[in-house]
Amino acid sequence: MSKSLLERRPAARAALAAAILGAAACSGAAPGPAPAVRSAARRRLAKMAAAALTREGGEDAFRRLFRFYRQRDASDLRGVVDFSVPGAQVFRSQLSISSVSDQDAYRAGLQPVSQWKAYGLNGYPGFIFIPNPFLPGCQRHWVKQCLKLYPQKPNVCNLDLHMAPEKTIDLWGQSKEQLRRKGSSKREPRSLLEKLRWVTLGYHYNWDTKKYSANHHTPFPSDLAFLSEQVAAACGFRGFQAQAGILNYYHFDSSLGIHVDESELDHSRPLLSFSFGQSSIFLLGGLKREEAPTAMFMHSGDIMVMSGFSRLLYHAVPRVLPNPEGTALPSCLDQALSSDLPVGSVIDPSSDEDWQVCAKYLQSSRINMTIRQVLAEGQKFPEESGTNGKGQAPSEDSRHQENSRAKRHKTNTDS
Repeated sequence: MSKSLLERRPAARAALAAAILGAAACSGAAPGPAPAVRSAARRRLAKMAAAALTREGGEDAFRRLFRFYRQRDASDLRGVVDFSVPGAQVFRSQLSISSVSDQDAYRAGLQPVSQWKAYGLNGYPGFIFIPNPFLPGCQRHWVKQCLKLYPQKPNVCNLDLHMAPEKTIDLWGQSKEQLRRKGSSKREPRSLLEKLRWVTLGYHYNWDTKKYSANHHTPFPSDLAFLSEQVAAACGFRGFQAQAGILNYYHFDSSLGIHVDESELDHSRPLLSFSFGQSSIFLLGGLKREEAPTAMFMHSGDIMVMSGFSRLLYHAVPRVLPNPEGTALPSCLDQALSSDLPVGSVIDPSSDEDWQVCAKYLQSSRINMTIRQVLAEGQKFPEESGTNGKGQAPSEDSRHQENSRAKRHKTNTDS
């Protein structure tokens, strides 16, 4: 089919996409090449589809694949990288085992680094994926902190933009009974915690200017800073300082739009990402949106590190998925916490009452913590005038989206 005909017929372009993506999805169904070869072939076909549609339809390659995985009926996900069964594109990454003592790992709720598995992706230098390195029961601490403690003042959340300050002082206290009693009906009113979309920590990100500033800063949580420092050190970044955090709260109809995390003044330090609850598809692209991304699964407890070349790559979360075990919660969240916590542990055991609320929330939700160092050692913010450091979440070019029958609500978040 000629280019001119494709330009005149959008349906033809869609058919081309369906044909190539369909071939990518089905290429591993019949007997033939080895699984690694079939997996590589599917990725090549998917990228061919995105590239062809970019040339013919004008929409960039990343957006095309984002929309493909965003579809509710995109049930064939065999082209998505699964680090629990690494394929040809995945290789083992070396960690700095000596940089984190076993005792410090235990204090952060982590297994000894020698027991972690870490992977990289061909074509993405500086990207490190660590499948759930948490000790049994320790994920619960971070979930509870993200729902009960971190949304508290003086930290900032999306609800502050359209609610009186006194209404957002204690989101947990106002929501816990409603969440505990919540049934499966979508008609039930949502609690304030279920309306939570993002929380910022430390240097608070300004959604209007897309910058951080010295005059909008609150103390960064010490437990989260300690966890981040251990993970960064294990990945070769000793001296990492957790200075800013953005917590994202997803539901099954949520997504995180295409973006680059470039607002930090120091890009030599990594971006750390921690996921809890239900699973998701994560798309990692290139330096331009015309480059088709690689899709991968993220499950509860997984950690992702973007550094070096991969630090400034486009990425997105098009879709949240039920955990692959088919249970209300992944089994790693059902594990009990050891009663023998080490001296100085940052892990705070959750009461049965608190965990009941958290578990109810996570049955349809995913929480992601992204931690970053904003300034290099000794670096200061440039002098600016006319900004108050707070800003509001813009309604256009949004990243974090929730679809409902009543309305389409958009809130900007940062990975």
